Amino acid sequence: MTSASTNDIEFRSVTKNYGAVTAVTDINLTVPKGAFLALLGPSGCGKTTCLRMIGGFEQPSEGTVLIDGREMNGIPAYRRPVNMVFQHYALFPHFNVEQNVAYGLKQMRPKLTSAEINHRVAEALEMVRLDGFAKRRIHEMSGGQQQRVALARALVNRPSVLLLDEPLAALDKKLRSAMQIELQTLQRELGITFVLVTHDQEEALSMADIVCVMSAGRIRQLGSPQEVYDRPADLFVADFVGKTNRIDAKLEADGSTLRLKDGSAISAGVASLAPGDAIVAIRPEAIRLTRAAATDLASFEGTVTHRIFLGSSAEYAVSVPGLGDFLVTADRRGIQDSELVEPGEAVFLGFDPRAAHIFSA
Repeated sequence: MTSASTNDIEFRSVTKNYGAVTAVTDINLTVPKGAFLALLGPSGCGKTTCLRMIGGFEQPSEGTVLIDGREMNGIPAYRRPVNMVFQHYALFPHFNVEQNVAYGLKQMRPKLTSAEINHRVAEALEMVRLDGFAKRRIHEMSGGQQQRVALARALVNRPSVLLLDEPLAALDKKLRSAMQIELQTLQRELGITFVLVTHDQEEALSMADIVCVMSAGRIRQLGSPQEVYDRPADLFVADFVGKTNRIDAKLEADGSTLRLKDGSAISAGVASLAPGDAIVAIRPEAIRLTRAAATDLASFEGTVTHRIFLGSSAEYAVSVPGLGDFLVTADRRGIQDSELVEPGEAVFLGFDPRAAHIFSA
């Protein structure tokens, strides 16, 4: 196998067993060169196992892992063109910044000259905007700065693939948002493949250009963030990625009428679904909340039970008789504070059936 592949990472029918427990089952995955891939899913879904098989910390029980077109089965971590940033950074507390970043270079064989090591350390620190911090002790650095030191240490060896194991989990929300932007910028500047493991949907959607949603050791959907959010492949993806309202329904024999559990009916283009029990999934932002019924939309009357004020938007919990509780996100642009709907008010919920996703129950 040559290294002329256009993909940096390939999984070919990969299965990983730990004794009687199967962590991942028959995974087929290709990651193009220079992509930013997010492995997204709940705890125990197999995403970290996949990351560790790319890094060489685990070997597949079946199938093949390739990097840059070369088979990696049996090749140890230190001989792979990858590096990894761990969730807790794993920095050496007794080393300063410069010594932490230089550590991997000093293990290389044939040995690099001191001048080459110093040049590459300075280059790596400049990449992560820490030039001037070389002599700083690790305990003197903030959480965000320590994360950048870990990035510099991983990048200084010039890997083909950078693996990120929930690297932002220990940061506060504001710093996490800032580091998401910095990681995106860095990945675009370097042009190398990033693989991020996360259970945070917002993090995956905002950072990656390819999202791989996993559950129970299998891939449920692979696509761009917009595809995964707007066109979920199944009910698990619709539920896990973002927020979703679910309505029990029955698809009638005509293949286009959905009878809801309160007896009302809506029309939707669901000809590919067999008649029978179904679930209608609708995003909170696709529902319009008004004080008067909308004539151009499927409309239901309910009562606001809770309101969460979010600044530019507000989230409402609305109870609809016969259908249950709905979560609605209302954008506040152009409306006054006094126009916020109060808990206890009667409202109407309207949505375009074409915005709903229909799944077999």
